[in-house]
Amino acid sequence: MKLNDATAEYRTARKQGLKRYHDDLKKGVSPYPKVLDELIADRKIAGRVELGLFEIPIDRIVGTANAGRRTAFSADFMPLLEENTEFGMKWISLCNDHLGDTGIRDPIRCYEYRGDFYIQEGNKRVSVLKYFGAATVMASVLRIVPAWSEDEATRVYYEFLDYFHKSKLYAIRFDQPGRYARFVAALGFTRDHVWTPEERQAVQSLYLRFSHEAEAASLKGTTLSDAFLHFLSVYSIDDARAMSAEEIRAAITASAAETEASVSVETQIVAPEKSVLDRIVDAVLLPDDIQAAFLYEYDPEESDWIAAHEAGRKYAEEKLGNQVKTKTYRITPETDANACFKEAVEDGATVIFATTPSLIAACRKAAVAYPQIKILNCSVIMPFPGVRTYYSRIYEAKFISGAIAGAMTKTDRIGYIASSPTFGVPAGINAFALGARMTNPRARIDLHWSCSEEDPMAALIREGVDVVSNRDLPIPSQPQDHWGLNQIAPDGSLHALAAPFWNWGEIYVRLLMDILQGHWVDSTFRSTAQAVNYWLGMQSGAVDLVFAEDLPEGVRTLADLLKGELSKESLFPFFRRIVSQDGILRSDGTRLFSPEEILRMDWLCDAVDGEIPPFEKILPMSQNIVRLEGIYRDTLPPEKVDVTL
Repeated sequence: MKLNDATAEYRTARKQGLKRYHDDLKKGVSPYPKVLDELIADRKIAGRVELGLFEIPIDRIVGTANAGRRTAFSADFMPLLEENTEFGMKWISLCNDHLGDTGIRDPIRCYEYRGDFYIQEGNKRVSVLKYFGAATVMASVLRIVPAWSEDEATRVYYEFLDYFHKSKLYAIRFDQPGRYARFVAALGFTRDHVWTPEERQAVQSLYLRFSHEAEAASLKGTTLSDAFLHFLSVYSIDDARAMSAEEIRAAITASAAETEASVSVETQIVAPEKSVLDRIVDAVLLPDDIQAAFLYEYDPEESDWIAAHEAGRKYAEEKLGNQVKTKTYRITPETDANACFKEAVEDGATVIFATTPSLIAACRKAAVAYPQIKILNCSVIMPFPGVRTYYSRIYEAKFISGAIAGAMTKTDRIGYIASSPTFGVPAGINAFALGARMTNPRARIDLHWSCSEEDPMAALIREGVDVVSNRDLPIPSQPQDHWGLNQIAPDGSLHALAAPFWNWGEIYVRLLMDILQGHWVDSTFRSTAQAVNYWLGMQSGAVDLVFAEDLPEGVRTLADLLKGELSKESLFPFFRRIVSQDGILRSDGTRLFSPEEILRMDWLCDAVDGEIPPFEKILPMSQNIVRLEGIYRDTLPPEKVDVTL
């Protein structure tokens, strides 16, 4: 390269530097690079570690080790001095080397502090490389470790230190707790896995490809590393490595609204007010019918859960007549969820119901692949805007069931078998206990968990309870048998009293009518980046109870009264004084809990004997659902994904 050309590049770089310099002055911020000595002057340091040679990301170089040379650069390391100075001549010479046959080969020397780099030697080399858009530079790195503290930034940095010890990779940077562990799990590694050079190169290569396409797609609203983590939560490493540049770019664009978001809990599906003009437009534009697909992980004959949804599907089809056509798709090892989504779309489905929480990952991928399709997952508190979720407020029926149990017990000891500590389950336990205390102030609830015990019913019978609440009735027409609330005879046999049930048919009718009537507005909720969770109760017909024919008349009358008030939403189970097991006053009886507070309850009221089981006590068969919907899911260490680098 000719020296004149290098001089011209310097003039351009200096012009950029002067612009940044004056822009920063106008903003009232320092126009120069940061100085490490000034940053750590009053801060406690835990130690210094010589790391040796590493390839570090250029964009993480933010300052100099000391103030000696910083006034020669703008904050982004563009030159500020005249070209005829010694500084300018050296910069031009380095530029000439970089674009010629020699190249810039000597590594720089720098300090790393909290994940950022501060140059000790090689400022002009960095300036030239930044000007030409280099992604990385070789550096001899000395790490300065801050003293431990409880502030979030320090905790995240210490998580990075643990991650870096195994990966030796600087390219990925997160600023929220838990992200490094999730990233490692998404790659298919255990937390203790030490990366091989080949694995490190594979991840870095994919990240650079992703970075390039993210820039081309004008990624906004999130950091590059967070976007990469989100990308890997939708697409496996194997998927990503097989994708073309165009496919990666399209996936980034399509998934821009699919990052984790706040959840709006909707307790009713209410039709908005429409003007006369809106109704005329609806009559012209709205479809006369829709095709709905239902995805099942099991056959209805082998799963009570799927049987209940199948009954709901048939009910909705019968209720809505020619307005809705439905079709079921069975997920098998040969036909996985992704293939079922694709088949449903090709068959003309415009709305797809995935009936188990474990399908949420496939739903997220489908939401990106088919943005024109309305996708719903039967789960709760899922923070993904592209997938709406639906569930029932079963705690309302549990409250009535508890009132019946309190009235029917002769020993004041009532058993309760809970499924697993997922969102809404503690609310059901507490509502049951409050109902029991309403009719029997002496009642105590003996709590057992089917997710952590082999035979909780036998344990409760041995403990001497005379009434027990078991799992909810799958289908109201099914014989109650051991489901729901039962009285225990002296010989251990069960006598049915009442049984709460989930009325999926009413939920499907309301969701489908909402779509048919044009109330589902994708653009609105996508623009707010808010996930939508329908959480319907007795007012919607989504929750109900069946009563035994021989239930005493007075108890039946009370249950019907409670049911009527709950259906009118003039009675609220938690609108009363509540003290939890640890003695904390959770409510003084003067305020209503919000739906989010009820869903996220992670405590038990003082009428309950028992505890919420920690994750390590959950049986393996129940751990997946607790990972997905557990009340403490955000504190669980991520589970590695089975992928191959």
